[in-house]
Amino acid sequence: MAEETQTPAAAPVAPATSEVVQPTEEVVVEKEQSPVPEPEPEVKEKAAPEKQAVEEAVAEAEKEKVAEGDQKITQSLSFKEESNVAGELIDPHKKALEELKQLIQDALNKHEFTAPPPPPPTKEEEKPAEPSEKVEDKPAEPEKVEEKTAEPEKAEEKKTEEKVEVKEEEKAVPPAEPAVAVVVAAEVVVEKATAVDEDGAKTVEAIEETVVSVATSSAAAEPETSAPAKESEPAPPAEEPKEPEVPPTPEEVSIWGIPLLQDERSDVILLKFLRARDFKVKDAFTMIKNTVRWRKDFGIEALLEEDLGNELEKVVFTQGFDKEGHPVCYNVYGAFEDKELYQNTFSDEEKRVKFLRWRIQFLEKSIRKLDFSPTGINTIVQVNDLKNFPGIFKRDLRNATNQALGLLQDNYPEFVAKQVFINVPWWYLAFNRMISPFLTQRTKSKFVFAGPSKSAETLFKYIAPEQVPVQYGGLSREGEEFSTSDPATEVTIKPTSKHTVEFAFTEASHLAWELRVVGWDVSYGAEFVPSTEDGYTVIVSKTRKVTPTDEPVISESFKTGEPGKVVITINNQTSKKKKLLYRSKTKTPSQ
Repeated sequence: MAEETQTPAAAPVAPATSEVVQPTEEVVVEKEQSPVPEPEPEVKEKAAPEKQAVEEAVAEAEKEKVAEGDQKITQSLSFKEESNVAGELIDPHKKALEELKQLIQDALNKHEFTAPPPPPPTKEEEKPAEPSEKVEDKPAEPEKVEEKTAEPEKAEEKKTEEKVEVKEEEKAVPPAEPAVAVVVAAEVVVEKATAVDEDGAKTVEAIEETVVSVATSSAAAEPETSAPAKESEPAPPAEEPKEPEVPPTPEEVSIWGIPLLQDERSDVILLKFLRARDFKVKDAFTMIKNTVRWRKDFGIEALLEEDLGNELEKVVFTQGFDKEGHPVCYNVYGAFEDKELYQNTFSDEEKRVKFLRWRIQFLEKSIRKLDFSPTGINTIVQVNDLKNFPGIFKRDLRNATNQALGLLQDNYPEFVAKQVFINVPWWYLAFNRMISPFLTQRTKSKFVFAGPSKSAETLFKYIAPEQVPVQYGGLSREGEEFSTSDPATEVTIKPTSKHTVEFAFTEASHLAWELRVVGWDVSYGAEFVPSTEDGYTVIVSKTRKVTPTDEPVISESFKTGEPGKVVITINNQTSKKKKLLYRSKTKTPSQ
């Protein structure tokens, strides 16, 4: 029965078809070669689940092959995450999730996550050890028994004398106190035995045996009096009655503020660990236990309350969302070109530890803002700015970064929906080609690389321009009239061509707009054209050349008392296409 239950359990979890078919064939061969004949109906019942498991695994493998084939096509598009709804998972993944939940429940029942030290032994636990020591000292008694049996005649004579003495003493004692008679008889016997011992006929062990035999014979001589003796006799000091053992209450363990086993949000957490370990249940369970232990040792909950300063807020910061609603986190490695900042962060071990704690604290706070419902957003997009990246030349920075990445990889699985690298130098691309064979296909599918000239355009594929910070080609900036809730329009201007943008209004209005061309190197001008034929054209902004070193965003406004339109002209005389971004607001006098 063990083989029958193990085979179907292993088959659906296997990642490849060959790994499933091979063990199934081996089981069939073993049954065919078995010397014990089996009934045909039983063989059919056993073969059915195996065949079904193989078919399911083959179908899963075909899906994976199709997904791998589509990977080349969809790699440049927004990352499509797997569903976290338990009912939408494929059967092998459902089974893996249930097995992992059972392992975690067993571990919680046994308090394996916290692993408290064993409590010190109590007095009750120490008492049973005393009789065991006495029992170990008694194996010498059989030898004494042999000595006693060597002189049967003397023993018989002594027993006769003892019985006579016992009867005489019993007569003198009132019948209401039989227990006292037994004690007195025992004392007489002890005296007699001691006298015999002086003659060399008895040993100490023999005295003990004689006391027992006398007490027994006295009880047998008068059974009617022995029974009430037991009732009136005070009970010997017995061990306190042990209360029935109550199973310990399962411990409660949470990660990122969510219990491991509670509701659908818990399933989302467990699926992250399963996906990080290719749905290998035992590996995922080990990873969870290690993460819980690390979080306790690192003091994550206390770390959230620490004040570690804001010196690094320009190095790592969160701003805006991508087109699918994921928060976007920016890592600006070039900020460490500031020598003072670098020294304050990496000059000694204490500062390097502080940097690591600050980085973990930042990530923890970001994760606490995510929605862990099955249909919610529970991953982030990482944008890594490698402009002026000094990591390859700065040993302390390189070591600290590797240490942080190691902790993030081991304890924060599947929290990144996309890794976008911008302003990538040529040598980093060469380095990535070298390490690419060592990365899984799943990991590589999340990586996107863009050189300096393609960085803004690449970001716009995943993040709307109004959500992209202005320093990376977008329109998002603080303290301006527009916000991230005001959508922007993207237009591609062809080489050596002009493009016009018109904002029309039918009544007296106040128009405000902001505009930028990524990389500029174009001419910009704006004018107001009234709707009436006898009206005059008004120059709003004189045509001028805008270079990359000029302001990144042009913000202007125009107020008019008559209907008309504002026409903006962008003249691209370069041989490269340009990306134009703009948005506007119109307010009437009543507003």
